[in-house]
Amino acid sequence: MKKIFIIGGGGYVGSALVPRMLDVGYQVTVYDLFIYGEEVLKNHENLKIIKGDIRDIDLLKKSLKGFDSVIHLACISNDPSFELDPELGKSINLDCFRPLVETAKDLKIKRFIYASSSSVYGIKEEKNVIETLPLEPLTDYSKFKVECEKILSEYTSDEFETVIIRPATVCGYAIRQRLDVVVNILTNLAFHKRKIKVFGGEQLRPNIHIQDMVNIYMEVLKADKKLVNGEIFNAGYDNFKVNEIALAVKEVVGDDVEIETMPTDDNRSYHVSSEKIKKNLNFTPQHTIKDAIRDLKKAFEEKKLPNSLEDSQYFNIKKMQEIKLK
Repeated sequence: MKKIFIIGGGGYVGSALVPRMLDVGYQVTVYDLFIYGEEVLKNHENLKIIKGDIRDIDLLKKSLKGFDSVIHLACISNDPSFELDPELGKSINLDCFRPLVETAKDLKIKRFIYASSSSVYGIKEEKNVIETLPLEPLTDYSKFKVECEKILSEYTSDEFETVIIRPATVCGYAIRQRLDVVVNILTNLAFHKRKIKVFGGEQLRPNIHIQDMVNIYMEVLKADKKLVNGEIFNAGYDNFKVNEIALAVKEVVGDDVEIETMPTDDNRSYHVSSEKIKKNLNFTPQHTIKDAIRDLKKAFEEKKLPNSLEDSQYFNIKKMQEIKLK
């Protein structure tokens, strides 16, 4: 039975990934601060929980012994949360990364999978934003993702395999729900307010259904070394304009939903190509953005996400302001 160590496994993606891994027979240890609560992961005989800070290298050294692979999902995510306390963001998203990678290599971890971000490209005019294009990150959050990619690549070897994933914006329902990303924001407002505001609308946004994101990590975990070692993969479904996403939300949630388009100074478009992961790993997404909207609508109808317009649990920046992490 393979033993997998997931850093940040109590977050949005982790709360969907961990149960899937347990279902297929992995032995999983999750290392996380669990600022959104430990109840996001159900007890399981093959699941171990370690409540710890990624900056605590001594605890990590004790915890990381005897694992086959590491999946690193932990970070202060999205730019507003990061900018709330830039020094904190840097300490978690960059400063502790090299010591972590060195520790993993010293402890004979075979494969280290790092969740970067498609935001590392910045704004590109090219039709196909592929993995070999120059990186032009616009924010410190994205810049530190680039720096971590460079650090990890320094340590790649036959004995220490490294894989970098650059996900699009993840959307859809999960036990640890986020409602501060575009598809989820618009669905939440449409369902509860019957009105959504779109600022601009022509901007492109790459998205990926959370279950497809889980599938990618599962594929990368089991893939042959020669297909993934030292590789970087974009991970997206499609690049839709914001107003197209809004129309999809209206179509799923109800014709009575009003869409109001507002002017904006921020017309930045982001888009990525995911052809490489399709070619190398034969991976194609199985879920659409409309599927993500349907899943969220169902969760709202079933009262799985109470107080979804206000509860800080669903909004990273509100939670970070609340807990005052140092």
